[in-house]
Amino acid sequence: MRDEANTPQTPATPRRGRGRRPAAEVRAEVLAATGRVLLGEGLSAVTFGRIADESGASRMTLYKWWPSPGALAAEAYFAQSAPVLDFPDTGDVREDLVAQLTAFVRWLTGGAAAPVSELIGAAQRDPDVATAWAESYARPRRELARKRLQSAQQRGQLRPDVDLDVIVDQLWGACYHRLLVLKVPLDEEIVPRLVDQALFGAARPDATAR
Repeated sequence: MRDEANTPQTPATPRRGRGRRPAAEVRAEVLAATGRVLLGEGLSAVTFGRIADESGASRMTLYKWWPSPGALAAEAYFAQSAPVLDFPDTGDVREDLVAQLTAFVRWLTGGAAAPVSELIGAAQRDPDVATAWAESYARPRRELARKRLQSAQQRGQLRPDVDLDVIVDQLWGACYHRLLVLKVPLDEEIVPRLVDQALFGAARPDATAR
């Protein structure tokens, strides 16, 4: 007869409780859900109720972490766009600017143009959205561009006295101007011309001495 008392017992696999998820995990899921709703349906679809349903987070958590749905949308936009808009550094500043700006134009024309227009429009009326857009997207993206240009400057590819902020304004500002003000088609074919204009200027070499 088998002595069950002396038979080794396989320990039961502990069951994971329904305890709190790590805050970083919840935040990432909220941002991912918000990004999907924002890019798929537009800013008006981003409400705390909808995002709570989509992400599994509580509304109380959303109200605690973000001052408004628009502020949440602005941060989610940066989280969604960051992997797409990575800034390369191959050592060739022209090539890298063309690659990054082309990725930016493709991102906009691939479905992000409408949400971007809505977010920038909302930022003019809602201080929370304005702050979130500047701090979560515009300034971090600008700093990435400045660092890449600064690297080129240190390598001697750009003049020591060149204004890096002006170059950023010339390149990305031109895209936003066409998208938001002129309302004309934004085509990636314009990117090399924008980059060459910013890097090499418009004046003839012999005209600057006059």
